[in-house]
Amino acid sequence: MKKAVALMITGVLLASCVSQKKFTELEELQQNTKNLLDSTTVQLNSCNEEKEAALAQLGTLTEQNQFLKANNQDLINNIGNLTTLSKKGADNLERSLESMKEKDIRIQRMQDAVTKKDSVTLALVTSLKGVLGNMSDEDIEINVEKGVVYVSISDKLLFRSGSYTVTSRAREVLGKVAKVVNDKPELEFMVEGHTDNVPINKDGIQDNWDLSVMRATAVVRILEKDFAVAPSRMTAAGRSYYLPIADNDTAANRAKNRRTRIVVLPKLDQFYDLIEQGMKAAK
Repeated sequence: MKKAVALMITGVLLASCVSQKKFTELEELQQNTKNLLDSTTVQLNSCNEEKEAALAQLGTLTEQNQFLKANNQDLINNIGNLTTLSKKGADNLERSLESMKEKDIRIQRMQDAVTKKDSVTLALVTSLKGVLGNMSDEDIEINVEKGVVYVSISDKLLFRSGSYTVTSRAREVLGKVAKVVNDKPELEFMVEGHTDNVPINKDGIQDNWDLSVMRATAVVRILEKDFAVAPSRMTAAGRSYYLPIADNDTAANRAKNRRTRIVVLPKLDQFYDLIEQGMKAAK
């Protein structure tokens, strides 16, 4: 009996020893499992965070990709527009160059025409000075202003005081002028009468306007009747005292203002004909 109880007690003790060891093992296993679970949970949370970050980055990259696609299309459209604009620009540039070329040609032809006109003017002045060179410089003056030739003849050479009758000495001068203008039938000219500002008081002459016109007309008639200058080439004009070359404050200055002037008129139609001929020749 005692032996049996002893064996029972021994068995219980043995059983208790095995269970404690296993319990300890299970406890360690549980702790290891818990540690592994904790570690896995941390890794899972980290993966979730990385996933969220990756998803956010993916969204950003998607937006950037869409933006780049849109910009790329805009660039393609702009390139097409630039190509169109470049072609238009090239066409416009070509037209501009052609226009500039035409303008250069026109300017050159105008310069040629001006040069030719200046040559004609120079020849006319030379001829006039040649035939009138032996006359007194105080009585006759030949000059060029803005391409127009002027022959100014003093009052004391052409007329007596307050008269519009041409003197015999003046006829000699007018004959020399007529020779030059008859040698150049393409030229037209105007005869201008000028007076001082002293009012005239003479029968048959109303005022200085009247006197200046009568003197111009008298010169024109001499040129026509005595020297065969075609009347269609001449114009008679009176300027009275309204275009003085000096103040009418002294006798000497008033004498300067009493003059008859022959103005060679520029023929603009011939000038433009020269330009047009030059343009045609350039084509």
